[in-house]
Amino acid sequence: MSSHDATLEFDYETSARATLVAESVAREIGEIDDDRSRTTIDRDGATVRVDVVAADVIALRAALNTWFSLIDVAERTAELGDAALES
Repeated sequence: MSSHDATLEFDYETSARATLVAESVAREIGEIDDDRSRTTIDRDGATVRVDVVAADVIALRAALNTWFSLIDVAERTAELGDAALES
């Protein structure tokens, strides 16, 4: 299946924020994967790495769009949580 792949790396100010984002989106591993694409997520310090392997470019694009959206939601939710704690 590994005819197309992409790696996304997201750097955060702290490893705690990276952990929060990674754990938030990692719950989707296995739920989103299908016979056309597979994803793994790793965290190293303050960096979250998302590796996507897909059978074709259409599946790769769809998977990347999904993971960008999931990361975005996790980041915005974390920011809202921080703002709520500060007020």
